[in-house]
Amino acid sequence: MGCLVSTQKDAGGNRRRPSNIGDVSVFVPGLRIPKPVDFSQSLGDHLHKSLVERLSALRTRIVVMAGQEAPTITRTRRKTATQHGGSTLGDLLHALEDYLPVLLGLVKDGSPLQHKVQFVWVNQEDEAEETAMYSAWYEVLSVLHLMATLSLSQANLLLLPRTSIDGYQPKVSEESRRSSVDVFLKAAGYLDCAVRHVLPQLPNELRRNLPVDLAEGVLRALCLQALGQGVDIQLGLAIDSTKATLAVKRRLACEMVKYWQQAQDNLMNLPLANGWGEKHRLFVKWKYIEAKAAAYYYHGLILDEGNTEKSHGMAVAALQAADEYLKESKKACEAFNSSVPVSRNPPLWGTMKYLSEKIPKDTSSKVRINRDLYSHEKIMETAPTLPDFALALKPDEYQLPTVDASWNEEATKKVQLSSNKSRG
Repeated sequence: MGCLVSTQKDAGGNRRRPSNIGDVSVFVPGLRIPKPVDFSQSLGDHLHKSLVERLSALRTRIVVMAGQEAPTITRTRRKTATQHGGSTLGDLLHALEDYLPVLLGLVKDGSPLQHKVQFVWVNQEDEAEETAMYSAWYEVLSVLHLMATLSLSQANLLLLPRTSIDGYQPKVSEESRRSSVDVFLKAAGYLDCAVRHVLPQLPNELRRNLPVDLAEGVLRALCLQALGQGVDIQLGLAIDSTKATLAVKRRLACEMVKYWQQAQDNLMNLPLANGWGEKHRLFVKWKYIEAKAAAYYYHGLILDEGNTEKSHGMAVAALQAADEYLKESKKACEAFNSSVPVSRNPPLWGTMKYLSEKIPKDTSSKVRINRDLYSHEKIMETAPTLPDFALALKPDEYQLPTVDASWNEEATKKVQLSSNKSRG
């Protein structure tokens, strides 16, 4: 059908794979970069010149910005995050938002124009260097993926600790943490829309040939990751609050486990090649283990409030599990950071800074006290089951924008043109 072209080697050298991506609080997938498209050649005989030029100008702006700024966006540094990276992300996101309503005219009411243009994007996680498809829906999907990627990058910048004015240990302000939750929900909204409203528009043949960056499992995993990190921030805020109860903290930690577990499930059996794809898998594994450490810790504290020998034994088992998961998470963190592209952990802050101090201390204390009270045989050797809570955090309700008004003018011009021809 000539719908798809995937190449193993990109002669233009447009696939940018940095060897080091700096500090990572949020995993940001490899940036998919669009390659130039000649709209006039594909659409010149079908659309008014002004609309073709508008489509071309809007997309060229994105091609230039993404190509120039990809290294800046990918390689995050605490010092330049706000000076340069933040504005770059916002500008590129705004350019994509301007382009989308005009692009959607190509797919309006099942228009045959959706198959006229070959859209080409450079892949990061897929073995193929780039993927080209004669499908405007593929372009819409790629735009939404890039919007989500930029949002995750924005969240990462917000969550990189900065040295405070008083010169004490770098930290993340409460304002930045609260803002990041909104950004995570926005990213999840783009991805949720991509999975529910854009992927179904692609015929099965094209869906099978999508690069792994755009596979449904990867999109769902990124969506769940954004929600999981949002809950992580909420847990950190609860830890800082004197009003938040142990029950609230346990619920948030248990919900976080479910988000990360589902993210991991969605990445299972996907052909994630070495590099970005494998790094993504390692990040999800690390955060899943971390979440289990938090959940077992708070579950253990609540069990310890019980007055029975059994509840104290279960509490010790839960806390021991938390301690083991904490140790395991440090190894998983090292595996993630050492995988290419290499990354660094920013200074510990928030939930994990608190728990990395509290879990070993409280576990040691509770084990010692309870083993003095009860015989070793009566302490459960297997961790108790974590309580199951419904997931509360949902993606933003993002809807594709309405088709740009220029397409209505286009229809009017066609009617006028046909009526002039009939008069002639």
